Amino acid sequence: MNDVDKRNRLREKPFSYRITKGNRTLIYFENRMIKTLNEKETKKLSSKINGLNEFEIQLLLAKLTGNFKRGNER
Repeated sequence: MNDVDKRNRLREKPFSYRITKGNRTLIYFENRMIKTLNEKETKKLSSKINGLNEFEIQLLLAKLTGNFKRGNER
């Protein structure tokens, strides 16, 4: 997996997530909410996260958010 994160950005743990009471998932990048997953997507995420280490969770969250940075964020 060395080719996946060449700049070691995911080691800094920039992504986090929170599952709400309504069974939605809020995904954060550097403490800013960037994406919301519905109930169906939350169930898929929960099943995938079980058994993953922290780096793999960061990679999964990065893939879920896609290419959200386009240069106009602050």
